[in-house]
Amino acid sequence: MPLAAFPKCFLPALVTDRTMSVDDWVDLAARELDVDGLEFYWGFTPRTTEARRHLRARLDSLGLAAPMMCYSPDFIQRDRARRAEEVAAQQAVIMATAELGGRFCRVLSGQWKPEVPREEGLAMAADCIAECLECAWEWDVCLVLENHYKDGFWEYPEFAQRRDDFLDLLGRIPRARHFGVNYDPSNAVIAGDDPVALLEAVKDRVVSMHASDRSFAGGSLADLRRLDRHPRQGYAPFLRHGVIGQGCIDYDAIFAILRSVGFQGWISIEDGDEAAAGIDHLRRSAEFLRAKMKVYGLS
Repeated sequence: MPLAAFPKCFLPALVTDRTMSVDDWVDLAARELDVDGLEFYWGFTPRTTEARRHLRARLDSLGLAAPMMCYSPDFIQRDRARRAEEVAAQQAVIMATAELGGRFCRVLSGQWKPEVPREEGLAMAADCIAECLECAWEWDVCLVLENHYKDGFWEYPEFAQRRDDFLDLLGRIPRARHFGVNYDPSNAVIAGDDPVALLEAVKDRVVSMHASDRSFAGGSLADLRRLDRHPRQGYAPFLRHGVIGQGCIDYDAIFAILRSVGFQGWISIEDGDEAAAGIDHLRRSAEFLRAKMKVYGLS
């Protein structure tokens, strides 16, 4: 089971401030982390085919893969033309994923806009995802639906964030070789769900995983729910990502379930809030996961 890293703690530097280049991140990860690949985020991925080919060659030279693309479409749009734009954007990202040699590209439902009722939103998301499946097949990329909380640049959280909504949306998408689940245990906690129970419900469709651990610092799940209903870019200030294995997630239970279904997909570390401690936290998370994977025969 291969291990990747996602530079969550460096996203402001990579995407917003542009004080860190993609090459900077690749060099840092290759030098400091025991990982097999790097997960990319569309916000810092090169936009041209030529640049992506150059980046892929650079990763190859360092012995690193680019297995996963983290993308956040917003299909919760009442305007049909806006939904079509979101579908076209997701399709372009699928192509870019393939050009980097990636196998998995994330897809979401979209933002939980208060004016959109449940059934309408789920229908929009299911239709749009279905439209993207042919493109995924053409590029031999697997679309992965994540039980997501919120993109760091969104105002509202994920429409299909909670277990019942996520399972409903998942059930509307046909089973196919180019579609599966990207499971994130700590996002289940943020949704108020049991991450182990959620994994049991989707274990036969999980093809990739975000390894994460969350904690609350000075706030609660109830406080988070109150904030969720008001536009606010980014995460609540009291919601923290931390070193894997030091939060509330039972990784023994999770890896036991993954072993029981013969999971051999990529696990990507999603760790860190503070850039200053980011690479140290990623290193410690990688060490924890390597050891746990070995215990469960998944290394």
